[in-house]
Amino acid sequence: MRIIFLGAPGAGKGTQAESICSDYSICQLSTGDILRSNLKSGTELGLMAKTFMDKGELVSDSIIINMIQAEIQKPELKNGYLLDGFPRTVPQAEALDEFLQRNGNSLDAVLVLDVDYHELLERLTARRTCRNCGKSYHLIFNPPQSQDGRCDSCGGELYQRTDDSEETVLNRLKVYNEQTKPLIDYYQKKNLAKIIQGSGAISDVYSRIRAVLDK
Repeated sequence: MRIIFLGAPGAGKGTQAESICSDYSICQLSTGDILRSNLKSGTELGLMAKTFMDKGELVSDSIIINMIQAEIQKPELKNGYLLDGFPRTVPQAEALDEFLQRNGNSLDAVLVLDVDYHELLERLTARRTCRNCGKSYHLIFNPPQSQDGRCDSCGGELYQRTDDSEETVLNRLKVYNEQTKPLIDYYQKKNLAKIIQGSGAISDVYSRIRAVLDK
């Protein structure tokens, strides 16, 4: 099964992707994780991507496409995968289609999580990340349980990433509306897009996703 997850920043794609991959025995391929790994390792692609991420802008297509194509060809993704955060532009989608066709593959579904703008803003600005292990928290919906406000998994310090500040978040949402939403039309024309209401409890959202995938 080959799936794409679309939705604005903060829509909850990462959280839902973990459950999907576990239940359907496929691998999650998160653009954000790949980018952060390259940043941490100080690779050439990572340093190039950093200039975009710090401003809340989309990383250039050429950088992302090169990263994704390399990941897709790994043996552990042979039985299927879920793409979280890619593609984000129509040119990226077209490049993915061409790559899959060359390898005799195709997409099975494109899930689109739809969440209200104001809720997205609240979700993103209240997000915190563990400086040590990278685990994500939300001060309202998923706060750390430890009394000192540190990471429950490793005890690391929690901080607000630069791309989670209100100024950067507003720009990220603006960029999404201008550049990424056309992807919905692109995949609707291919009869692949499935619109899913992304508000509400995590379990309720996942039930809606399961209802689509089980068909």
